[in-house]
Amino acid sequence: MNPSTPPRTMAPGAAALARPAASAAKVRLSVTGRLFISVMLIVIFEGAIRKWVAESSTLPLILLRDLLAAYTVGRAFTHGHFARHPQLALLMLAWSCCVIGWGLLQLVLGESNFAVLTIGLRFWLLYLWFALAAAVGMSERDYVTALRVLLATLVLMAPLAVLQHFSPPGAFVNRSLDIDEADIFVVIAGVVRTTGTFSFTSGFTIFVGLCAPFALGAFEARKRNPVHMLVALIVFGALVTCSLVSGARASVIYIGAMLVLFLLGNLLFAPLRRKGWALLAAFFVALTVAILAFVFQGAIEATQERFEVAAQNEDLLERITSIFLGEADLADKMNWLGAGIGIGSNLAQYVQFSSRTIFVYGETEAARTLLEGGLLGVLFVLLKFAVIVGGLARALLLSLKTQAVFPSLVWAAIALALVSWPAIGQLSANGLLGIFLALGLLSQRYPRLRLFG
Repeated sequence: MNPSTPPRTMAPGAAALARPAASAAKVRLSVTGRLFISVMLIVIFEGAIRKWVAESSTLPLILLRDLLAAYTVGRAFTHGHFARHPQLALLMLAWSCCVIGWGLLQLVLGESNFAVLTIGLRFWLLYLWFALAAAVGMSERDYVTALRVLLATLVLMAPLAVLQHFSPPGAFVNRSLDIDEADIFVVIAGVVRTTGTFSFTSGFTIFVGLCAPFALGAFEARKRNPVHMLVALIVFGALVTCSLVSGARASVIYIGAMLVLFLLGNLLFAPLRRKGWALLAAFFVALTVAILAFVFQGAIEATQERFEVAAQNEDLLERITSIFLGEADLADKMNWLGAGIGIGSNLAQYVQFSSRTIFVYGETEAARTLLEGGLLGVLFVLLKFAVIVGGLARALLLSLKTQAVFPSLVWAAIALALVSWPAIGQLSANGLLGIFLALGLLSQRYPRLRLFG
């Protein structure tokens, strides 16, 4: 540049426009991020539309989110996003070939039909691909924004769950357009099993389980001012509130176990200079739980009565064993070919019979997997355990590196979700597992949770 030539400057008006444009570029979500959040919100709120607005919206809403999920996967292929995780992409390709090939074999041998096979491919493949596509295509900004949206829905869900808990079974918030009052699940007489925005109780329980590690992770996230600590307490309070009024034994046990893991992990992984903050966080956690336990004492008593009644009618150890290994008569009903992938899902029952026949092909995820897939189901179980071992091992290494329990907490929750959530049987569980896996993979890409900026 000629020294005598004055430097070129931007006009004041143009500079003023450029600054907001640059700022907007920093905060703008990617297309994959927007797609992921859209699918997540549809999964969370589609049940509310189905049960309070129009039951006929079931298939259009499912089709909409499935198309968005499929577009996310296609976009990841066309933009080369899978190159960020080539090993996982190759594993998913191999697994997809196995599922498609086995499904066609079942079709040829008369154990399935085209509609059921299509539904089976959707349940067994689509949201696994969606999870991987979202994980490789989202930026850290996308990830943090998605977590903020998820935790915001948890905070908004808590008042609805409280309202449902204190309302009679016949109240509008507890009823669906197609369900009579007599069919509504209750904890004890007059106290409902809350569903939140979901159409069935398990959807709400699974949603709370999905939010748990991220709500607890908010305590570990760096906070720049007292307002951030208040936000973390509000999110945690919403989590505990939803669990206490859920009426679900699994939710109470799960949240209790997550709290223990969080507190012990914080003391274990936190460096010496942060031990004091870890103890302070533990104090606030215990104080919040104590206050909410006092406020919702009636809900605790109802859940305790539910525990006592269930203990008289079933063996708790047998129940837990069946969740992870399947029902006792599974070996008698299973065959090498399977009854057809997708046949045990609520969508298949809805499409074939315009109704939801529950638990025809097993009550638990383990039973449905093996009964639907036969030998393929066995391979699916082994694949899940491989993902669990690999994910937990990497999460522990990241916890040691970052000196934070958050990555390990997320993958401990995912491990439980993979073996216990009814992901190939229920629509909400299937979508929520895909979202959870995506967030879990992102927690390994971005192990330091920057939730508050």
